[in-house]
Amino acid sequence: MIFRLLGPLAVTGADGAPVPAPGGPKVRALLARLLLDAGRTVPVERLVDGLYGDEPPAGAPGALQAQVSRLRRALPPGVTVAFSPAGYRLTVGDPATDVDVLRFEALARDGARAGAAGDPGRAAGLLREALGLWRGPALADVRDAPFAAGQAARLDALRLDAVEEWAAAELAVGGDPTALVRELEESVREQPLRERLRGLQMRALAAAGRQAEALAVYEEVRAALAEELGADPSPELSAVHLEVLRGGPAVPDRAGPPLPAPLTDFVGRERERERLASLVAATRLVTLVGPGGAGKTRLALEVGAGLPGEVRFVDLGAVGGTGGSSTEVAEAFAAALGVRGAARLETALAGRPVLLIVDNCEHVVAETALLARRLLAACPGLRMLTTSREALGITGESLLPLGALAPDAAEELFVRRAAAVRPGFTGHARVAELCAGLDGLPLAVELAAARLRTLSVEELADGLGERFELLSRGDRTAPERHRTLRAVVEWSWSLLEPDERELAARLSVFRGGATAEAVARVCGAGAGPLASLVEKSLVEVRDDGRYRMLETIRAYAAERLPDGDPAIAAHHAYYRELAEAADPELRGPAQLEWLARLDAEDANLRAALRRGTPEDGLRLVAALSPYWWLRGLRGRVAAPVAELLDRVEPTEELGEEYALCVLAAGLREGEHVDRAREFLVARTAPLGQPYTAFLWSTSIGPLEGLRMGDDPWSRALGQVGHAHLTSSEALFSQALAGFRALGERWGTATALEGLAAHSADPLPLLAEALDLFESLGVAEDVVDLLHRRAAVHEAAGDVAAAAADRARATDTARRAGLPT
Repeated sequence: MIFRLLGPLAVTGADGAPVPAPGGPKVRALLARLLLDAGRTVPVERLVDGLYGDEPPAGAPGALQAQVSRLRRALPPGVTVAFSPAGYRLTVGDPATDVDVLRFEALARDGARAGAAGDPGRAAGLLREALGLWRGPALADVRDAPFAAGQAARLDALRLDAVEEWAAAELAVGGDPTALVRELEESVREQPLRERLRGLQMRALAAAGRQAEALAVYEEVRAALAEELGADPSPELSAVHLEVLRGGPAVPDRAGPPLPAPLTDFVGRERERERLASLVAATRLVTLVGPGGAGKTRLALEVGAGLPGEVRFVDLGAVGGTGGSSTEVAEAFAAALGVRGAARLETALAGRPVLLIVDNCEHVVAETALLARRLLAACPGLRMLTTSREALGITGESLLPLGALAPDAAEELFVRRAAAVRPGFTGHARVAELCAGLDGLPLAVELAAARLRTLSVEELADGLGERFELLSRGDRTAPERHRTLRAVVEWSWSLLEPDERELAARLSVFRGGATAEAVARVCGAGAGPLASLVEKSLVEVRDDGRYRMLETIRAYAAERLPDGDPAIAAHHAYYRELAEAADPELRGPAQLEWLARLDAEDANLRAALRRGTPEDGLRLVAALSPYWWLRGLRGRVAAPVAELLDRVEPTEELGEEYALCVLAAGLREGEHVDRAREFLVARTAPLGQPYTAFLWSTSIGPLEGLRMGDDPWSRALGQVGHAHLTSSEALFSQALAGFRALGERWGTATALEGLAAHSADPLPLLAEALDLFESLGVAEDVVDLLHRRAAVHEAAGDVAAAAADRARATDTARRAGLPT
């Protein structure tokens, strides 16, 4: 079965007879999109974007699934669409031969390489076969689909490149020049200012004995360039003109050195690729900015390879170690352009439409910026795409930050690279965890996949704490700074100023990022060094304004933080202060706001438990206990809290804090529980934490003699407790009024739940309580209340409503990891 996209979508059998293609525009578009990646898994999100664009329907994955079902019914035997958590994969016999787009790309690539290797005969044959696959405009009948325009433009550009490579090969082997002139006419009409194409046309005309026409072509191009671009013909086209004037043989076509050819397939980054291609088309200077190992070079080359016109690659990686001179940078530009001497750069580029991909600028960013500004000002046809860990900082520069791969793309990358070293590998349950632990950095993921030669996925995932030793073997042919994970980070570290290194090391105390205020308080740093770390891709700023290091960078920075650095103690002090400030707010109208704030700092709060004195740890646990209770997080913090209990020597002064620590550790009996009970019973002053009595009674059992505080929240909670003991509707009503006055959701919901037991119409009360519990995210209470409401529905004979509530309770429990 052959699938054709280079023209209208068509399917033919092995005998060449046409097979009806699936009907319906959406189904045909879906088939075309899957064919472009035949044999590879396409993530659901990418398919939704490709079919529906910026306005997907409600329930887009379901709509996509419906289209997939229609496509499956329409596909011929032997062609399947399989679903996995990573997305959908279309399977055909052999994608490389059975899908014309993929066959064209392979033939065109092999033909260009044959020409570059000095085998024009083979090149001409391969390229002729590649161009023969075209039956019309690519994706002609699905161009209304959002994905189609970008893909069609990419394929059209590849076709023009193939036409040029084929024409050059035909001239080199002495093919029929008259026929070649005719073959080039359509391409010339499409791209009249494409100078390499027009140069090939001139050579073909000259070889056919039509010198005057060849010279007329040059004059036509020269005039058009001057009028439309204000530019002169390139040195290459001028050289062809000179040869024709002299009447000598047409000189061999010189396309310049090809872009570095990748050895592996490109995975993920489809949105970034499309965005980058758009930026390069719209602006003259674009910089891909991101941390080392993010895949900047690969993305730039992928985009450059699909662009029309002349594209040259400038690698600054070998210039000057960690700092090179302006002369060295200019010489690297000149070498890439085939220019003898940097002094001739402006002359060589004047009026020449060319895209320079300038790679690895971070260690010579100032020198590169100066040269780029000079050349861009002097050469209107010049465009630049640079890659760097830091922006060039030139007016007019467009930035495209490049961070982690999306989780599904990172997993796909790992599986593909792992299959190369362990044939048959198709995935593992812990691949997602492993890729997340590596920040989704492509280089780190690839280094980890390569270790499957000797390690299992479990060993890799369990060994992330020693990631630099684990990922210490890479491609021995890669630049030294990309051979190991440590080398990637060390290169960035070596480019920092001393104050930036000090701040970076101190930032390693944070987990999950930090606000600007926290950075200033904990690290004692001003805005300047922090901004520099952001600019140099060591720290990222999220949409919510939080500053965060990738875990790989944080781990390296932590190695450079001296023992006893003030930031360690300052981190504990700052987050204990935050927890203590939050405690009373969690019992008032700002409850949701403070819960969200503590949610954002959850990782930092747990890290703070391991810092400071054991006594400070007790105080922090006491302040956080209401938060952990409201969010149902006690199971997650039980282990570090239990470790704290083993380190602390309790005193009567901190008896209540000790008791809260026992509760947070999940203990129900034993020495710690007995000692905590003694402290509470012996206490004569009112409890300092209003939650203490409630948490103790619900977790371990009632404890007589505890004195509650006299604040409104404590009084309302006490009324709830007495109401349960006495079945007093009046006390529940009083408690509800008290909690409502405070604007506190959990207490209000608890009182509503109690009051519902005494109401002739409990459903409205239960519904309000359920809304409040859900707004707090208290899964256990939501599940309990749903079961209780189901019982009310059942008693009223509403079996369907009861079943719906029980199903919802089961789903909520499952998503929260609770018993079902």
